[in-house]
Amino acid sequence: MTPEPDPVYADTRLAELYDLFDGPRDDLDLYEDIAAELGARRVLDVGCGTGALALRLRARNIDVVGVDPAAASIDVARTKPGAQDIAWVVGDATSIATADREVFDLAVSTGNVVQGIVAHDDWGNTLSALHKVVRPGGHFVFETRIPERRAWEGWTPEASRQRGLTADGRLVETWNEVVDVDLPLVTFEAAFTFPDEQVVSTSVLRFRSKVEVIEDLERAGFVVRSIRDAPDRPGREWVFVAERVDLP
Repeated sequence: MTPEPDPVYADTRLAELYDLFDGPRDDLDLYEDIAAELGARRVLDVGCGTGALALRLRARNIDVVGVDPAAASIDVARTKPGAQDIAWVVGDATSIATADREVFDLAVSTGNVVQGIVAHDDWGNTLSALHKVVRPGGHFVFETRIPERRAWEGWTPEASRQRGLTADGRLVETWNEVVDVDLPLVTFEAAFTFPDEQVVSTSVLRFRSKVEVIEDLERAGFVVRSIRDAPDRPGREWVFVAERVDLP
């Protein structure tokens, strides 16, 4: 069963604000470059959110399927120019694996997607599903923060506060605040203050060690070919490039 997505992605009021507060997304440049480097012609965007990467890849004439458990985020993605040329699926990687679809050259997960798969069984099921839908010799590319850099220490209201206008001209203010650190899990809240209400979304992220990630990938039939630095978080995040191999 797909875990319930966090309100920040699943609540229509918040999903419509995601792009407003998510910055220029220059972090996606690396994923475009890797897709080109690997010669990927068919890509699965796992946790596609509001579709930023999927649309950029489609603009490169790559066939893209975007999957996300948050229907509200998918709804936002579908409103964007070019969205009609992408297959959008409400679900997760296991949904794709059971849908009898063609295999992919590349699967990608950006942002908090992988760290948001908290339960060990859910992570294992995700990797098993990706091994089914990524062709032999294809790749799974994703990012995860380096635990030793303790990124959560900077998730404070003072450091994260932003303001912006909704589509209908209302001022909204948002900030993040950590509420619990019980490694490898970190729980934090994202608050959104509208003129007439405040909405709080609680999220939990799992900070996996490099050894743990490599072992999990190998167990699922992937071999790590490279670990790269994230250009938007240099020295603070790993980008894994893992190749699918045949399981014994």
